[in-house]
Amino acid sequence: MRENRVKKVMGQGQLAIGGYVSLADPQVVEIIGLAGFDAAFIDMEHTGFDLALVGEMIRAADLVGATSIVRVPDNDAKLILRVLDMGAEGIVVPHVDGVEGARRAVAAVRYAPLGDRGGAAGTRAARFGTVPWPEHVRQSNEQIVLSVMAEDDRAIEQVEQIAGLDGIDLVAVGPTDLSQTLGVSDPKDPRLRAKVEEIASAVKRAGKAKLQFPMNHAAFPLTPQELVRLGVGYSHVAPPPPAILLRAMQESVRRVHEATGRR
Repeated sequence: MRENRVKKVMGQGQLAIGGYVSLADPQVVEIIGLAGFDAAFIDMEHTGFDLALVGEMIRAADLVGATSIVRVPDNDAKLILRVLDMGAEGIVVPHVDGVEGARRAVAAVRYAPLGDRGGAAGTRAARFGTVPWPEHVRQSNEQIVLSVMAEDDRAIEQVEQIAGLDGIDLVAVGPTDLSQTLGVSDPKDPRLRAKVEEIASAVKRAGKAKLQFPMNHAAFPLTPQELVRLGVGYSHVAPPPPAILLRAMQESVRRVHEATGRR
């Protein structure tokens, strides 16, 4: 397994950034990498992406040197194993059920002694058996990025303990789900900012994992400078490709209508 680009950037004390894939085409992943993003965020939670498509997206990320980070739909060890065996370099687990849920995520992603990921020496992740098994195990445990999402009451209450667990690289906050948990609808609500600051402080106190938080997210828009101040190590950068495409096409329509006097 090659050196994980996201881990490398974070290890240098810098903010690693990823682009949302969002559209069901591996070419989007290639464009994200060619644009200069460190990672391609392949979301299986809020899309209809199937495993075959995700496998092609992972290959596309490899082609352009971007880290493939896959958000699985839930904390399912069997699905996580299949995604990792296809060569994914990062896993995001949504809605972890507190410390115990985070431990299950570690167990699914890490080989022994950190976890109990199932072994198969002939997978794409192991370069179809061309990498010696002990080396594959070592590289996987060192290079794969594991992010767990603290979005619900239990995980938020236990976030410092979660951030201190061995095997976890990132503790992620989804501002939309966090807002729902808090009963907040206004991105400017001071309760939302206070809770984000509280979570960021807890992750810093643990001193192991970094915080993951999206940039320019509509539910709680933060700038790159604000993310760095919070101690964020990795960020998905909004808007996603469908929104970019829609806005560009709307602007094209507006210009044509304006030029032709159409109302």
